[in-house]
Amino acid sequence: MKTYFRLLSFARPIEKFAIPYILATLLAIVFNTALFTLIGPLLETLFTGSSKIDKVTDPTDSSVDFIGHMNDYMAQLVAEDGKIPTLRIVCAVIIVVVVLSNLFRYLSQRYMEDLRVHTLLNLRKKVFDRVMELQVGFFNNERKGDIISKVASDVQVVQFTVTNTLQVVFKEPLQLLFYVFVLLSISVKLTLFSLLVIPVSGLIISKIVKRLKQQTTQSHESFAKMIGFLDESLSGIKIVKAFNATTRVKDRFHEENKFYSYLNRKIVRRQQLASPVSQTLGVIVVALIVLYGGTMILNGEGDLTTSKFLVYIATFSQVMQPVKALSDSFSGIHSGITAGERVLGLIDTEPAFSDKPGVKQLQGFHDRVRLENVSFAYGEKTILNNITLDIEKGKTVALVGPSGGGKSTLLDLIPRFHDPRSGVLSIDGKPYTDISMESLRAHMGIVNQDSFLFNDTIYNNIAFGKPGATREEVEAAARIANAHEFISQSELGYDTPVGDRGNRLSGGQRQRICIARAVVANPPIMLLDEATSALDTESEKLVQDALSNLMKNRTSVVIAHRLSTIQHADKIVVIDHGCVSESGTHAELIATGGLYKKLIDMQAFNNDLDE
Repeated sequence: MKTYFRLLSFARPIEKFAIPYILATLLAIVFNTALFTLIGPLLETLFTGSSKIDKVTDPTDSSVDFIGHMNDYMAQLVAEDGKIPTLRIVCAVIIVVVVLSNLFRYLSQRYMEDLRVHTLLNLRKKVFDRVMELQVGFFNNERKGDIISKVASDVQVVQFTVTNTLQVVFKEPLQLLFYVFVLLSISVKLTLFSLLVIPVSGLIISKIVKRLKQQTTQSHESFAKMIGFLDESLSGIKIVKAFNATTRVKDRFHEENKFYSYLNRKIVRRQQLASPVSQTLGVIVVALIVLYGGTMILNGEGDLTTSKFLVYIATFSQVMQPVKALSDSFSGIHSGITAGERVLGLIDTEPAFSDKPGVKQLQGFHDRVRLENVSFAYGEKTILNNITLDIEKGKTVALVGPSGGGKSTLLDLIPRFHDPRSGVLSIDGKPYTDISMESLRAHMGIVNQDSFLFNDTIYNNIAFGKPGATREEVEAAARIANAHEFISQSELGYDTPVGDRGNRLSGGQRQRICIARAVVANPPIMLLDEATSALDTESEKLVQDALSNLMKNRTSVVIAHRLSTIQHADKIVVIDHGCVSESGTHAELIATGGLYKKLIDMQAFNNDLDE
């Protein structure tokens, strides 16, 4: 129940929807119940032999027998006006009652639908906000398919379960009470006998749905795996085709799909069993009531008349509708609670780090970024160990070294995508922890090795770096990135769609748009992780010249494997096995004859082979 009430909290302000829903539902129940009580007067009017009907209630009887009193009123009308006018009145009242009953039922469903949509809106917003707030490292340990499943599928299951259960828990018991009240007013003895079906039905249904929670948990996890397989297959479709792995990928997906379908069949079979069981029990009890009540009438026992007995049978047949709805709700709530636990688990995941209270906004960059004795690890694996590095304003610092040495991780620490395990990062002498992450990142432009573009136009992808950028600013950034020419030659120019992840463009074109995206914000610090790696030789030279001019008046940190592109850097830092093995200018490192010179010689040798 704790999980359910937490999920229900996303319906706030619930009173905005609940109060109109309660009023509409209450009126719908009153008119719906009244409809069955009108059956008695209708039967009395139609099938009484004479034009004068004797009173069916004793004046000394309790007023609880309102059906008897209604019959008395009909008898009076028949005596005064005749049967046909009375029949017209009864039919008119029935029509009015039916219209009002359905009108208020519609309104109650409408208010509940508003509540459902409102709950879905709040829940999905909260889940997505939490996902966006989590640090980059979180996504290295989680399957993307599982996250997508929680945001899309699980939230959908939760919103239906929460609102449907709320609807059933209020409406159906109240409707059941009204029906029971009518039944008791007709015959207490017969009602006590007939209501034995409810606890028996509940006991049987609880046994049926006992294992649903475990199965629904497995079902949600299996669906998340399928989404993960789908995402990986679509993202790596070229690799799948290139290695003739289509059959293997299909088999992997189909196996999980079969398991998911098997679980769903078992779940649905259990859920669907609840309704037939309750309905069967209801029919059995109705048959026993007919036998028992019919015997009472034929033997002349009590004051149960034929018309009252028919009203009783008609009303009791409706008792099974709320009982059935309740049983269906209890069988379905396990799926919603399980999905809710998965969604709440994601919502409750706290970011590994966040802005502490009272952080200040970074107002400009004036001196340097400093890393002091910084260490970082992924779990137990140490990536960086006691790194100390100064990145002075206006200088270009190049990070080089063997693959896997920790260069990209070090670069990710600068915009605070991760926090170090130990050590301090500061900017202009202020520790990162005293500065808001948003204002820190606003001073940095980033171009990653993976040239990711959004499925939008070229213009919007470049302007993503500066919301509200003018056309002139976007074009200026594109010229710097050597992208303006190919953009102008595109079908729609800057309004050309780039496709999913930019797949309508070449690798070099994607990378140049990414560079333009970083340039358009005109940040004082540029972080370039192999920014020219996807360019052809001619484009690389043009972009490298543009970047060199761009970096003259700003601070730049560059990762490069093509060492020829960073020989003019103000400082070259060699990272090896998570440590700074050497640093200095190109000339100084060549003179030292250390790892940097070995890397230069290896690249020169490879270039000679290529020629």
